Amino acid sequence: MKRFLFFWMLSVSFVVSAQKEVDLQEVTVQGSKVVQRVDGQTIYPTRQQLESSTNGYSLLSKLTLPHLRVDPVMHTITALSNLGSVQVRINDVVASKEDLLALNMKSVGYIDFIDNPGVRYGEGVACVINIMVKKTVCGYDIGADLTNTLTAVNGDETVFGKYNHGKSEFGVTYSLDYSNFKGMEYEELATYELESGTKQHILRRQLDGQEKSLGHNLQLTYSLSDSNYVFQSKLSARRDIQPNSTWEKFETYEDHSSTRTSSPALDLYLHRDYKQHQSLTANIVGTYIKTDSQAEHNEGGSYAYSVKGKTYSLWAEAVYENRLKPFTLSLGTQYGQKFMNNMYSGDANASNSMRSSVLYFFGQLKGRLGKLGYMGGLGLSTRYYWQAGWNDRYLLFRPRLTLAYPLARNLKVKYDFEVSQHVSQIALVSDVSIKQNAMETLVGNPEIRPNRVTSHDLRLTYSTPRIMAELQGYWRLNADCNMEKYIREDGHFYQTQTNAGNECSFFFIQNYNRWEAIPEHLSVTIYGGIYRFFNFTDDYRHTYTAFNGGASMEAYLGKWTLSVYADNGWNFMEGEHRGHQAAAWYLTASYSLKNLTFSLYAQHPFCASPITHQTEVLNRYVQKEVSQRCRDFGNMLTLNITWHLSSGRKYRDIQRTMNHRDTETGILQGP
Repeated sequence: MKRFLFFWMLSVSFVVSAQKEVDLQEVTVQGSKVVQRVDGQTIYPTRQQLESSTNGYSLLSKLTLPHLRVDPVMHTITALSNLGSVQVRINDVVASKEDLLALNMKSVGYIDFIDNPGVRYGEGVACVINIMVKKTVCGYDIGADLTNTLTAVNGDETVFGKYNHGKSEFGVTYSLDYSNFKGMEYEELATYELESGTKQHILRRQLDGQEKSLGHNLQLTYSLSDSNYVFQSKLSARRDIQPNSTWEKFETYEDHSSTRTSSPALDLYLHRDYKQHQSLTANIVGTYIKTDSQAEHNEGGSYAYSVKGKTYSLWAEAVYENRLKPFTLSLGTQYGQKFMNNMYSGDANASNSMRSSVLYFFGQLKGRLGKLGYMGGLGLSTRYYWQAGWNDRYLLFRPRLTLAYPLARNLKVKYDFEVSQHVSQIALVSDVSIKQNAMETLVGNPEIRPNRVTSHDLRLTYSTPRIMAELQGYWRLNADCNMEKYIREDGHFYQTQTNAGNECSFFFIQNYNRWEAIPEHLSVTIYGGIYRFFNFTDDYRHTYTAFNGGASMEAYLGKWTLSVYADNGWNFMEGEHRGHQAAAWYLTASYSLKNLTFSLYAQHPFCASPITHQTEVLNRYVQKEVSQRCRDFGNMLTLNITWHLSSGRKYRDIQRTMNHRDTETGILQGP
């Protein structure tokens, strides 16, 4: 602990002293770009960041948000932690990939980065990125965002158009994405201990492999808005033109898998402001998913099966907010209903029908008592599961409290406490079993129950218009959590999950620093921390210590923008898996014209075949060392061309965009 406190103080003193040595004669700094809040921070992107960003992913990658990796080429946002999922929203409603690609930088006002979301956002959410944009009142906006890898078959092409007339806005977005990654390498060294005490060693070495996909998405939107209300509807449809397929060639056999999905969704949203600072928000989403899947695992003999699945889901939310003078009161409810029917045929012959529902109520207060900022809330949900002859109902509580206090002008301490629940993926509670190889079978467990999660988060933050330095200590305890378990029977090993008497916990101490070395021209970010994991069950006791960190730099040179990003991935241990998420290092150069922006991304340079996945299994009966590489990810060069054409665009207030479609099919399948 002393070393981390010393490191943090040294980092702050370094950037403070360096700040004094920079010549600012030609630079004008206008206020702080980051405003600290009880539940996170509000970030005002600089003019250079907005002008050099081609879409939402490009903008978020320049902000270098803690615990997140933003890949502007693959259009992904990855949480480099084990704290939950990431929600990206536009004007407080979940946004799709197409929404981020069609985002006009001229309309962006600010970004709320909520790194300790309140009970308003439901379960399993680690952070929320809420991009607040201005409302468009007239004119049109058309454009294209074209991303193509020059060294591999990979691309994402998006075209869009929006037209405003009076209080109405009409929009259409079409995207086509494709990939065909070759040179996949997989190596697994497994040791199995049989009932006789003898050990069987198996080397699974993939000689060649391929992953390919081709799909498209269409979105139609209509919104009607005035100064005190917004109504918006969106109809979207996603379909795989060709199945997403994987081919793996080993020495004596081949494995194949393919999945094709079709998924239309309808999203209706209404927000209404009333007098006396009150508002009401309602959102309802219906989603249908049709899935056709085939797979072969041929080690030790032919094993093939197919799945035909249909999923229907309905999700609704209503939130009341009253912004009173001493505090803001939020009350709301969420309701979800889901039905899945997955038919397995072939060697995994099974019929799995499942119904689940959730009803969630929450209340929250956020305000200030003098210098003390606070946010407190309570969530209460009831969940119901049914499949075959098994059904159960769970009552879950979620209290949360956040306190923030300024110790000095630029120094603040914040403490966050939460008791929440973790709910397993629906596929893991199915009563289906899938053979993985000659020695292992993956088995669902309908008796898995949600588990209680208790977390404590303490942060010390120093913030000025040019410097942000944060020291964070975090501890999480998962009681009776879902942990993997291998069952040995007659020389075969069945992998399942149980949560009776298990305990999984971890803590970390991390330092995050961002320095505007030359305001509006050069910014530097560096972060790193030590993580300690504990996994205890009746069968095993595993601990693990890891370092996770990264750094980035952005330079704005007129029409040119240069950036560098690198991290060592995410090293963690959960259950009996010690995982090593792949490291990443990116170089980016962008050149902007009036309506065109050209960006060249170099990913994993100077590496012919980078590791994409690495893990170890430390079971008493099964030990594994697994690594996976991809040749096409090495020395990867990607060109992005963005074109925007607007006419008569005027902005005011807020525009809301939504996307809360369902994506979980409940199909149990191998890794």
